[in-house]
Amino acid sequence: MSHVGVPRGTARKRRIPALLTAGVLTLPVLAGCSSGGEENAHVAAVPQDVARAARAQVADGGQVTWAIDALPATFNAFQADADSATTRITGALLPTLFPLDAQGRPQLNPDYLESAKVTETEPRQVVVYRLNQQAVWSDGRGIGAPDFVAQWRALSGKDSAFWTARNAGYERIEKIERGHDDLEVKVTFAKPYADWRSLFSPLYPKQVTGSPDAFNDGARTTLKATAGPFRLREVDKKAGSVTLTRDPRWWGGRAKLDSLVFKAVKPEDRTDALAEGAVDIADIDSTTAHRIAQAAREGTAGAPPAHGPGAAQSPADALRSWAVAHGTDEEAAEEEQEARDDKARAADAYATEQSGLRAYVVRKSLEPAYTQLALNGETGPLADDRVRRAVARALDRQELADTVLKPLGLPAQPLGSHLAVAGQPAYRDGSDALGKQDTEQAQALLADAGWTREGALSRSDGTKAGSEGEKTKDADTKADEKKGSAGKDADDGKGDRAAGEPAADDGLYIVGDDKPGGTHVLAPAPDAAAQSVALLRQAGHLGSTGTSEDARDAVRAQDRQPGGAAGAYAPAGTAAPAGAADTARGPLGKNGKPLSLRFVLPSGPGSAGLRSVGEKIAAMLDTIGIRTEITKVSDDSYFRDHVASGDYDMALYSWPATAYPATDDRPIFAKPLPASDGSLLVEQNYTRVGTDHIDQLFDQAASELDEKAAQDLMRKADARIWAAAGSIPLFQRPQLVATSRQLVNVGAFGLGVPHYQDIGYKAPQAAGAPARSGK
Repeated sequence: MSHVGVPRGTARKRRIPALLTAGVLTLPVLAGCSSGGEENAHVAAVPQDVARAARAQVADGGQVTWAIDALPATFNAFQADADSATTRITGALLPTLFPLDAQGRPQLNPDYLESAKVTETEPRQVVVYRLNQQAVWSDGRGIGAPDFVAQWRALSGKDSAFWTARNAGYERIEKIERGHDDLEVKVTFAKPYADWRSLFSPLYPKQVTGSPDAFNDGARTTLKATAGPFRLREVDKKAGSVTLTRDPRWWGGRAKLDSLVFKAVKPEDRTDALAEGAVDIADIDSTTAHRIAQAAREGTAGAPPAHGPGAAQSPADALRSWAVAHGTDEEAAEEEQEARDDKARAADAYATEQSGLRAYVVRKSLEPAYTQLALNGETGPLADDRVRRAVARALDRQELADTVLKPLGLPAQPLGSHLAVAGQPAYRDGSDALGKQDTEQAQALLADAGWTREGALSRSDGTKAGSEGEKTKDADTKADEKKGSAGKDADDGKGDRAAGEPAADDGLYIVGDDKPGGTHVLAPAPDAAAQSVALLRQAGHLGSTGTSEDARDAVRAQDRQPGGAAGAYAPAGTAAPAGAADTARGPLGKNGKPLSLRFVLPSGPGSAGLRSVGEKIAAMLDTIGIRTEITKVSDDSYFRDHVASGDYDMALYSWPATAYPATDDRPIFAKPLPASDGSLLVEQNYTRVGTDHIDQLFDQAASELDEKAAQDLMRKADARIWAAAGSIPLFQRPQLVATSRQLVNVGAFGLGVPHYQDIGYKAPQAAGAPARSGK
């Protein structure tokens, strides 16, 4: 088995759990040059789609109901089961010191800070925060150094009594002390930390972080003190809602709304909830988006719907139905009349729904998240990096992006980075580290790995094909082999998945970062539900459519093979299998075993679009002789029992983008390490593919205080991740949000975050209707 960390907590608004180019590359390019050079430096982001209005144009009062997937399991954003609902709600209640702007850049929040800057770098990095003198908690106590100290101690990882999901950054702090006065907080780091702006967001009051009991249990169901434009009024589990009310102690711009209600509405129930007017804001899938767009085109209430039940019936069919219903065959007439009545009722219900949906508008952008094809490199054919690269080079990523994004009217461009999305300052297209789509090069890579058409025709020894065959063959020896191979560098492309009976701690995920001398905090497998929700949301969106010079040189030598970068292309002189058409007629194989990969996809009704993308990928792989066995599993078990546990060869899932990749993305691409019991500790690297050099680049970037130098290190890491071919970014995920036509300053925020105090209803115009009041 493999131990895996639960998905990253959503303590900051970032990715959760929302998705070019020519030639192959030589070793210097692998070291970090991007495919497009500086021309990629300012790739435009898809803009936010928000109904902007100045505060003077927003009415005072009213209530807004915002749909969330489920009530949050906790209000503590640093716990393992914190999810998107936790992030959404705490964003309106607690301080975020550096919220993200429309380009995904952290910006100082003047509501809480007058200034924050690095004042010293030698002998220690020191950051001094100057607090807004008006900033107070809802109980009247001023925000100050005691709150910073309590949060640091809770999240530093030094006290195992605090059940935290992660301690990234906090473990680097040496001390926190009061500055020149109560408004100044001085933080001294034991080790330089480039992502210091990520810390203390959200900031909790010391009442929450001051003791393990309050942190572990108290903050799960309530918050005794808040410091935002709203305060927590009620959690109604029976109604499935969390109600916030305007905080009279808020010193910033007064919240326009009287109250803000977050209501649990399952994604599949969103259309009905919108049609009934039960919610005002909801993330939706493409099917619901099309329904709302159709309703707007159909015009005023009473107009016959152009879609829905009976809309496709031709005049001839209608006449035939009428004739049967009024004919002399009484039995046939009765059946036909019942069918006509059923269709009429369905048409009336559909028309009523469409009438209700006209009250909404669809706001669309791209989520700060990307969809990837994950290739499990732990065992089977994909343990060979040449096979992984062949899979990647067989993919037409442009076609896949077109399939998902074009029908929604969104720019369809394959994503070129694992560590940033288009529009972020750090974005560069690094895909040339792997190479563009090239069938011949893919076939040559497979041939070099020993997979040929002739190999498939050899006599089989009866072992099952592909990865399943390898699992069966190695079942008796895998446990012993694991101890010797788990720590092997993933550049070697080797490793075996642990097998056999579950261990006593099976179903437990190690959460948080793997820090030397730190404590691993265990959380039950169900805590992976947060990522599962994100995966299903993705499926819904797809609905219808450094190191020192010596160390660096050592790593480069390790990566180097004759002919250039290891596996980036087949060695010179390796011929592709003769005749692509012949290869396409049958699978490739080795020693009589066909090359077959198990592609795991969710089976639920909201995942049809995801399966469609999977089927396109399978067809692309078929052209190079790779057969895929598509296995459909329940939505509930897709992430927990397959992706996280490593029970797959290929899978589709998403990761959020982040403003702090050196911190947030390291667990996703960290090289797997052997655990004490011989299993594999993968953190959140569910592909089980990683290298020492990638880890070193992340560590260097996290300590590099020069922003440009840190970005360069991340681009080098991204090139290495591309070359390892464990994760193949496909496209940014679409973001579709239905909002009431009367609402302003809300919609599809893209890379940015909401300003909750500015959300409200349009103020009445001179000759217009009065502003909408609360529900």
